[in-house]
Amino acid sequence: MTGGVGFGVFSVAGDEPRVGFRVGHGVLDLATAGLGAVFNASSLNSFLALGRSTWEDTLARVDQLVTSGAEIIPLEQATTHLPIDVGDYVDFYSSLEHATNLGRLFRPDAEPLLPNWRHLPVGYHGRGGTVVVSGTPLVRPCGQAKAPNDPAPRFGPSRRLDIELELGFVVGAGSRLGKPVPASAFRDHVFGVVLVNDWSARDIQAWEYQPLGPFLGKSFATSIAAWVTPLALLEDRFVPSPKQDPEPLPYLCIAGDWALDIELEVELSGTVVSRTNASGLYWTMPQQLAHATVNGASIATGDLFASGTISGPEHGTEGSLIELTSNGARPIRLGDGSTRTFLEDHDEVVLRGRAGELELGEVRGTILPAGV
Repeated sequence: MTGGVGFGVFSVAGDEPRVGFRVGHGVLDLATAGLGAVFNASSLNSFLALGRSTWEDTLARVDQLVTSGAEIIPLEQATTHLPIDVGDYVDFYSSLEHATNLGRLFRPDAEPLLPNWRHLPVGYHGRGGTVVVSGTPLVRPCGQAKAPNDPAPRFGPSRRLDIELELGFVVGAGSRLGKPVPASAFRDHVFGVVLVNDWSARDIQAWEYQPLGPFLGKSFATSIAAWVTPLALLEDRFVPSPKQDPEPLPYLCIAGDWALDIELEVELSGTVVSRTNASGLYWTMPQQLAHATVNGASIATGDLFASGTISGPEHGTEGSLIELTSNGARPIRLGDGSTRTFLEDHDEVVLRGRAGELELGEVRGTILPAGV
């Protein structure tokens, strides 16, 4: 669909939020388009729960409406809202380059990858209640942190606030508790993708994460795009994924091409500091979903799964500041002449994605001082 971006929730001039479809720099109001009562709602969930055939039929109808010249509301007149009522949120660690980079930073004298990494998609359960829509300001989090040479931890604002460039997928059709979702059933359950910024307080995270993993260093906020791009619009962007060695266990094997060729970039306070591509992810989305449910865990409409930081093999393709600056040892220079190791108050971060002619919804966030 020419100019199509995805489905989302918007309002105009104080009206009640409803579902729309973004086309270029405008929004098609689906609540007034005669497509059904599910679009007169403040989230996509009711629509997503209807299943794959309805998603595809609706997308075809939207294409007809756009082609026939239906009225498009200028994007400048629309206020966007969180597109889904988020249920569970899971964040993975699917980039080989990212995992290797962090391993070399924190374990310089050891193998960078932990023994399990090539055998399963490592992940953690995040906090669905702190997922926010693009444009929501982010208050710098506070917590405990302890530098290696400090005798005791301190409490205060994070000094090492970071970004994570990620690609997430949104569950449409749920599953039954006790019944794993095989990788081959991915398209029947997953509606589409969104860009994700899983903000990270690296100093808080470093002190707290052993032995149970991320907690307060991650749970304060996760930003997602206002527009969810359906998988059906990305059919021509699926490409072969990196070779996996060793071969995964049978439940993680899936035929076909499942990496997404989506060009990504990170802009920090007006300067693009990283460009990479989602196609380099080692673990694919169907594998992530299969692993998350192989123990019988169920999924529900609105669940969000994110890839983890997406990084490439060369400098300038890393998806986080901790990598771009070598954990603060190599500051990056912005266009105004200033430098950064980690985020400063009032910095604005923008994540963008493009799949050929298709633009994904951006993720934008500005850092506010602690306590605001």
